[in-house]
Amino acid sequence: MAKKKKAKERSYGGVVSTNRRAHHKYEMLEKFECGIQLQGSEVKSLREGSASINEAYAIIEDGQVWLHGMHIPPYTPAAMQNHQPERVRKLLMHRREIERLIGQIGEKGLTLVPTKVYFSGAYAKVEISLARGKQAHDKRHDIKEREMKREMDREVRRRR
Repeated sequence: MAKKKKAKERSYGGVVSTNRRAHHKYEMLEKFECGIQLQGSEVKSLREGSASINEAYAIIEDGQVWLHGMHIPPYTPAAMQNHQPERVRKLLMHRREIERLIGQIGEKGLTLVPTKVYFSGAYAKVEISLARGKQAHDKRHDIKEREMKREMDREVRRRR
């Protein structure tokens, strides 16, 4: 009897990187899912689960959305055909969404901040948020709320 070969299973899906600092610095108003234009070695590196969007930001130039500051480390087996880790990458969005963003960014103090990089099926996606910078007293208020929630959780666990 001949043994049957199993099809190679690929792991599609899953979060590659999140920007937790953005939730502390900014008030998130609206989220958008964008495709991202990548090179082959960048996709392989993302599949390994290595990327950083902590210092990244998105801007709109000439009716297109560009992601600056995202770090995808080089894919070591690619050797000569590797990519530049901090190159500017194009985000893929519908024209109407981009036009709406242009109008909203025209408001004072709004910016585009990437919050998550993940795979949806076979495609790499970036979640960007329309955000407004928090003031120092807003940050202190968030910290105070988080501490109160922790205290309540501790008390509930202690009473069980």
